[in-house]
Amino acid sequence: MARLIVMGGGVSGHTAATFAKKWLGKDHEVVVVTPNSQWNWIPSNIWVGVGQMKKEDVVFPLAPVYAKVGIDYRQAKAVSIHPEGNENSDTPYITIESTKEGSAGKTEELTYDYLINATGSKLNFGATPGLDAGHTVSVCTADHAVHANEELQKTFDRAKAGERQKILIGTGHGMCTCQGAAFEYIFNIEHEAKKAGVRDMVDIKWISNESFLGDFGIGGLHMKRGGYAVSSRLFTESLYSERNIPWIIGAHVSKVEAGKIEYELLDGSTGEEEFNFSMLIPPFAGVGLKAYAKDGSDMTATLFAPNGFLKVDAKYDAGAYENWKASDWPETYQNPTYDNIFACGIAFAPPHLISKPMSSPKGTPINPTPPRTGMPSGIIGKAVAHSICDLIKHGKDAPLHKASMTAMGAACVASAGKGLTEGTAAALTVYPVVPDFEKYPGLGRDLDYTFGEIGLAGHWIKHILHHMFIYKAKLKPGWTLIPE
Repeated sequence: MARLIVMGGGVSGHTAATFAKKWLGKDHEVVVVTPNSQWNWIPSNIWVGVGQMKKEDVVFPLAPVYAKVGIDYRQAKAVSIHPEGNENSDTPYITIESTKEGSAGKTEELTYDYLINATGSKLNFGATPGLDAGHTVSVCTADHAVHANEELQKTFDRAKAGERQKILIGTGHGMCTCQGAAFEYIFNIEHEAKKAGVRDMVDIKWISNESFLGDFGIGGLHMKRGGYAVSSRLFTESLYSERNIPWIIGAHVSKVEAGKIEYELLDGSTGEEEFNFSMLIPPFAGVGLKAYAKDGSDMTATLFAPNGFLKVDAKYDAGAYENWKASDWPETYQNPTYDNIFACGIAFAPPHLISKPMSSPKGTPINPTPPRTGMPSGIIGKAVAHSICDLIKHGKDAPLHKASMTAMGAACVASAGKGLTEGTAAALTVYPVVPDFEKYPGLGRDLDYTFGEIGLAGHWIKHILHHMFIYKAKLKPGWTLIPE
């Protein structure tokens, strides 16, 4: 009997674990180690953050779901990986620390035959001085979103009382990713301000590390609309202008204080921006896993990139931007040193940025880091699970399944306001996620499969997807028929 351990129970880890258990059945063990007792459909946190959903609408307990299908669930955080075992045994293992009430802090060693790192990321609020001091809010977790809504409603109440309010939404560091979540949140706030009758009393502003609106960490895109190729920059700037939302771009937030931020721009200039309410996405980093060799020496740098994400089958020595190619990106997500370790979702180390690297004259990097969430996360998790199941069933020579982001399409539905008849969302498809300029000269993507529209239909698609993916994650009848 083989044992597969999946570290992390988010979109990618949950996908990998549940498919692996389905394919392996009772003959083999699947263990999920995650510090969270609940699964969170993160894309809907923005609706919790404006009071249009409750926390209970976006989370559910993991234990009953895993018990139903025979997955061994450990509510704990992974602490270290020992891929060579130790001086007493050659069997690889991980150490975990319980986060369960009543046994919190208790450590345990779990041996494995195969290991998937799907730990996601650490929300690195500490990278920007003051970002972790409570002056701003977040929608990165369900609890964060609940708090964000509480503060937002206070802001609306002050506006109703005749106090003009300044709202600042965006990224809180020069190397953030996940601009999409902030994009959705700012437009949902604008939408709710109108519904509350206070739009004329709130000034809403966007700040981002993108060099142009619509970059989103994927270098922007061109999409087919009405027979023409329209840039995401034009698409996005039009939306911000229509909603009367000015923007600051190419910005690294360097300091956060009560009611004020300081920032540096790509041209080297600096500025300040005041706010009454602010939601700034923090940068992401690896969760801080350590790795140790058989003799106990630290080998973290062998397994992990400097940012804390796991090294996989990517080309990490591509060098300058001019040398970058689509072929630099991983296909199988297998660690090059230990062939029984894989990564998926945010936890794998990308070879380089997707957007063009930029920095200020002072040398401050100001560019979005690559997004690896949502649909790509699920697709990669499923492919990695498929590879491991084949290795277990058919031996070490079984071919691995591939899911390169340079040969993967993705759909994104970005809410711009929730409502039965007045909601809107931008529905986009992009192929491939990482542009391939050799295969698609000029734009890097196939316009036959890259397009976008905004409207009420997009809102209903996002609303349906919310219920569909929670249904899938709960492993209800027919769950495998719902695509990632």
